[in-house]
Amino acid sequence: MSETSPATPSSPSATAVHAEGVSNDEFRAAMSRLASGVVLVTAQEPSLDPDDPGAPPGEYVGMTATAFLSVSLDPPLVLVSLREGSRMDDLLDEQPLWAVSVLSESQRHIAGRFAMKGRLSDRLLFEDIPCSPGARTGAPLVGGALATLECRTEQRVAAGDHTLVIGRVLTASVPSAEGGPLTYFRGRYRQLG
Repeated sequence: MSETSPATPSSPSATAVHAEGVSNDEFRAAMSRLASGVVLVTAQEPSLDPDDPGAPPGEYVGMTATAFLSVSLDPPLVLVSLREGSRMDDLLDEQPLWAVSVLSESQRHIAGRFAMKGRLSDRLLFEDIPCSPGARTGAPLVGGALATLECRTEQRVAAGDHTLVIGRVLTASVPSAEGGPLTYFRGRYRQLG
């Protein structure tokens, strides 16, 4: 699950069969058996007037993702999959700096909040979540996360209806050793154990 939601069975795309003979439903069902970690990908929108140093900064933007992985140790690279044309995809196309907070099992409410479709304002979503701006990116890092990374986009790859964003890790920290990871399996957030 990047930031996509499953199609409903009655929608045409849910039962679409591709040339290879695999339907969207069959593919979705098979991939739901793969457990994934859950992260919050964040960035700060550019200022509305970048030429004015006194202009207020843009607002924070966030999205829940499970399609996130380590790509390389040297150099340190990670990858996140974004739905093509989504707000985060559009933002990271113009803003190369972003961050990732690896969510703990106690942060299910954060994952759910940022995975909602049709939300109105990211500013309201961040309102009561403890976070601080990253020193290198200005993107919000979630308090209580198991790990945080600040990244700069190195490459964007179109892949079907998603964009794969590969980022160089600028900072990595493990602010919290408490609790286990939040995972996503068979369409639900879960805890290990």
